Amino acid sequence: MRLLLIRHGQTPSNLKHLLDTAAPGPGLTPLGQEQAAALPGALAKERIDVLYVSTLVRTQLTAAPLAAATGLAPRVRDGLREVAAGELEMRGDDEAAARYLATAFAWSAGDTGRRLPGGEDGVAALGRFDAVVAEAAESVAAESVAAESEVAESGAGTVAMVSHGAMIRTWVAARAANVDVAYAAAHPLGNTGVVVLDGSPGAGWRVLQWEGRPLGPEGDWTEDGGPAGEVLPGAGD
Repeated sequence: MRLLLIRHGQTPSNLKHLLDTAAPGPGLTPLGQEQAAALPGALAKERIDVLYVSTLVRTQLTAAPLAAATGLAPRVRDGLREVAAGELEMRGDDEAAARYLATAFAWSAGDTGRRLPGGEDGVAALGRFDAVVAEAAESVAAESVAAESEVAESGAGTVAMVSHGAMIRTWVAARAANVDVAYAAAHPLGNTGVVVLDGSPGAGWRVLQWEGRPLGPEGDWTEDGGPAGEVLPGAGD
C-alpha cells in the first residue's frame, strides 16, 4: 500500500508556535487556505483511493480541496489527531516545545510508557494511529477486490491521511525501517508537507519521499522537489 501522510495547512497557532493540540482547534490562515488549495495539484500524479482526516478542524479544511478534486468523502478518525500536549497545552516557549518533542520521540525509540503530565503515553498515541492505518489497508484491499481492480492483483492502493506534524514524525520514526529518530527530529514537516511510504501493517513500512525528497534505503537524501507548502519551524502544531 502507498501511504501519503499530509500535515495540515498553516494555522494562527503555528504562527505563534503554540502547542495547540485540543479539539476542535483553530482553522487555517489565508496562507493555510492557499496551501490546502495547492494540494490537488501537488498530488495530481497520485491515484488516491481513500482519504482520511483527524477530528481537528484544520485537517478537514486542508483536505477539502483534495476531496473535491478526487470525489472522495473524507473519513474522520480520532486516531489521526495530534499528540496531546497535556499540561503543556497552548504554551509556546522553547522549554515546552523541547519537552513535548523529547517525549514523542522517546516513544519512537521504544520508550512508549513515557508520558507528558496530563497527556497520553506512547502506547496509546502510536496505537490509535496504527489502528487507522490498519483500517485503511483493509478498506483498500476490500474495495479493490469488490471492484476486481488491478489494485487487488498487485496488493497496492493509495491512502491519503491529513494529520499533524508531531504525530506524523513520531509515527514514521517508530514504524518506518529507513527513518530513525535522528532524521525525524532533524527534518520538521512543513505545513501541507507530505511523507510518502510504501508497505503494510504486517510487512512494515519504508519511506519513499519526505516533502518531495526521495529517501534511500540507508536514509540518504537527494535533492528533488519540495513540499506543497511553506516550511514553518516549530515543535508540531
